[in-house]
Amino acid sequence: MSFNKLGLSAPILKAIEDQGYTEPSAIQAQAIPAILEGQDVMAAAQTGTGKTAGFTLPLLELLSKGEHAQGNQVRALVLTPTRELAAQVAESVKDYGRHLALKSTVVFGGVKINPQMMALRRGADILIATPGRMMDLYQQNAVKFDKLEILVLDEADRMLDMGFIHDIKKILAILPKKRQNLLFSATFSPEIRQLAKGLVNNPIEISVTPRNATAVSVEQWLHPVDKKRKTELLIQLIADGRWDQALVFSRTKHGANKITKQLEDAGIRASAIHGNKSQGARTRALSDFKEGRIRILVATDIAARGLDIEQLPHVVNFDLPDVAEDYVHRIGRTGRAGATGKAISLVAADELDQLRAIERLTQKLIERRYEDDFMPTHMLPDTTLDTRPIKPNKPKKPKAPRDQQGGARQGNGAKQGGNPAKQGNAPKSGNRRPAPKAEVTPGQGLRSKPLAPARRNRKPSSDN
Repeated sequence: MSFNKLGLSAPILKAIEDQGYTEPSAIQAQAIPAILEGQDVMAAAQTGTGKTAGFTLPLLELLSKGEHAQGNQVRALVLTPTRELAAQVAESVKDYGRHLALKSTVVFGGVKINPQMMALRRGADILIATPGRMMDLYQQNAVKFDKLEILVLDEADRMLDMGFIHDIKKILAILPKKRQNLLFSATFSPEIRQLAKGLVNNPIEISVTPRNATAVSVEQWLHPVDKKRKTELLIQLIADGRWDQALVFSRTKHGANKITKQLEDAGIRASAIHGNKSQGARTRALSDFKEGRIRILVATDIAARGLDIEQLPHVVNFDLPDVAEDYVHRIGRTGRAGATGKAISLVAADELDQLRAIERLTQKLIERRYEDDFMPTHMLPDTTLDTRPIKPNKPKKPKAPRDQQGGARQGNGAKQGGNPAKQGNAPKSGNRRPAPKAEVTPGQGLRSKPLAPARRNRKPSSDN
C-alpha cells in the first residue's frame, strides 16, 4: 500500500515524499482512514512504529479543509506527557504541514511563558502542549477552546504513570463536548480503558503489537560485569566495535554525569542529558548527538520515550531500570522504522531482581555474553523464565492540591519555588511525575534527520 491510497491531499503527499517515505506503517495504514472519516480512535502500537505520523497526517488533512483559527483560539489540541515529546510532535507537524497554510504552536514548561502567550494571540490550528503549562495558559486567558474540533492524547499510558489524571480531567471539563477524540498509547491496559470511558465515543480500536513486546529488529544481550568495571567495559565495547553512535542509559543523574566525564577522559566525545539540565542544554546535546558532533549520549529515563533518532545502532543499559517497562521503552530507541539495532545491558550481581523482572515482562531470557578480561568476581546467577501473569499496576494518584498558604499552587499541586530536582525534574508549570527511587522524569527529544543516506520504502518513524 502507498500513501496515495489513504485519502491524503497533494500538499501532504508532497511533504511525505520530501521526507523520503513511500509506504505507511501498519498503525498509519489503519489509523489514517479512520481518523479522516471523523471516528474516535483508540490506537495502541509499540514505540518506533510511526504513531506520531499516524495522527499528525490525518490531523493536518482535516484541518486544512476548515476555517483557520482566530486570535487565541485552538482547533486541535495535542496533549503529551513531556516537553521533549511535545517538541517532537511539533517538529512532525512542521515537517508534514510545510505545504499548508496552517498555524501550529507548541507550549511546555521549563521556559518563559510570555513568548508562548504572544504566539497564541494569533490563534493556533494545532496546539501541542503539556498538561501543566496548558492549564497555566488557560487560567491566564491566553488560550480558548470554543472552536476546538479535535483532541489528541499522545502516550496516554505515560500520562497516567506520571500522575496527570487530575490535570486531564480538568482539561476535559473545559473543552467542547462535541469533538473528535484520538487516544494513542503503548498498550490498552485496564487503566487506559478506564480513562477512555470518559473520553472517546464508540471508538475504533487499533492494536498492532502485543503488550510489552520488544521489537524483533533489536538484537539483545547482556554482559555480566562487576559494578566498578562497567565504565571500563563500556569503553572497550565502544573501541572494539568502533561505535560511531550509542545511547547509554544511567539510572541516576549523578551516574550520567560521572559516565560522561569518564568517557571524555578516555577521548570519547560524550554528553549527558537529564532533568537537572536546562532545556537549552538538553536541546544542544540532542542536536550534537544527531549531527555526529558527539558519539555517546548518556541519558537517564528522561529520554526513554519519544527520542527519535533514525538509524541509531546501539542502546546500552549501563544500569538496568528499576521499572521493567522502562527497559522496553529504552531499547525501543533502536531498531526503528525497519532498521536493525543492538541493545546491550551491563549487569552486575546486585541487579538480579531487575533482570528477572525484565525477563518476566518480556517473556524472553536475555542472552549472556562474557568478556574474557571482565569476568565478574561476583557472578550473576542464572535465571529461569517466570511465566506467571503480571498484575497491572494501579495508576499513581496525584497529590491533592493545597491552597497558597500550604505552599502549593492551586490546581497543580507543585510547590511554589520548589527545587525541580525534588519535583520529578518537572517544569514549573506542573508537568511532573511522582518520584520513584532514582531518576524521575521521562521525556522525549526532537525528531531527527537521517544519519545515513535516505533509503527507499521507509516508513515514517517520527513517534515517541
